Amino acid sequence: MNANELDYELPQELIAQHPAEKRDESRLLVYSRATGEVGHRVFRDLPEALPAGTLTVVNDTRVVPARIRIERPRGEVLLVERLGGEEWEGLARPTRRLRPGRRYGPVELLEHLGEGRWRLRLHGEPAGETPLPPYITEPLVDPERYQTVYAREQGSAAAPTAGLHFTPGLLGRLDVERVTLHVGLDTFRPLAAETLEEHRLHGERYEARESTWKRISEAERVLAVGTTTVRVLETLARDAPLTGRTELFITPGFEFRRVDQLLTNFHLPRSTLLALVMAFAGVEETRRLYRLAIEERYRFYSFGDAMLIL
Repeated sequence: MNANELDYELPQELIAQHPAEKRDESRLLVYSRATGEVGHRVFRDLPEALPAGTLTVVNDTRVVPARIRIERPRGEVLLVERLGGEEWEGLARPTRRLRPGRRYGPVELLEHLGEGRWRLRLHGEPAGETPLPPYITEPLVDPERYQTVYAREQGSAAAPTAGLHFTPGLLGRLDVERVTLHVGLDTFRPLAAETLEEHRLHGERYEARESTWKRISEAERVLAVGTTTVRVLETLARDAPLTGRTELFITPGFEFRRVDQLLTNFHLPRSTLLALVMAFAGVEETRRLYRLAIEERYRFYSFGDAMLIL
């Protein structure tokens, strides 16, 4: 599949710069693959939109306060993944002016890994800013709005954004299980290659409890909240260990073995996330739904509205 098949035109004003006033007041586009019908609801109506017997699975990772400003030279370090102890992998800029073996504030750069990536030592725990995506240019008043209400262990460089719409009350109306995938920046990195087949997806750490996976594997229907949850479930459905790293790259033609329904936000063009949605809903169907969402003035990307694919 050519990367340009993941392109679409989005009016700038539809890129959400801040979350909805209340999490569950986001809009929800509902699409049935069986009938082709589309409905427009409010996110708090999710329980009524789901078939009976649905088990909802969420990704409970927590975003690290990972954006650390540095001086001399003026720039920043973005923590991507903890490697163990005080060592991390991160992105640093301006890379050309940085040197291995030097300390910049709490960050000691150890080894340049290429493409702006560094192995580094962080002195102390992460205490930077919330690492918002570059298309969000307005300041975030409350950093907790870039965390899900069920976030637990810190480990992500970005939020699993489909989960940002949930409130504790809404969760209480659903049958919920949790898995963990610590989101790396490569999940959101646009395709640089001309085809999907040429793009390499770096691994991300995941974990699921044995009792959790037993319930999920035996459930009548499973709703995956977000593309990161899909990757965990479909990795485990291929007999992977309950804890590990996944490099599963889901593209059109993929055989889904455990995910029956998908809840997701609207994603960037030329992204691996959009490719996953196309794999689940169909390429032409996804294009049609995105055109409809733009016509209906849905809000896009991390703080935008959501889509439920049944």
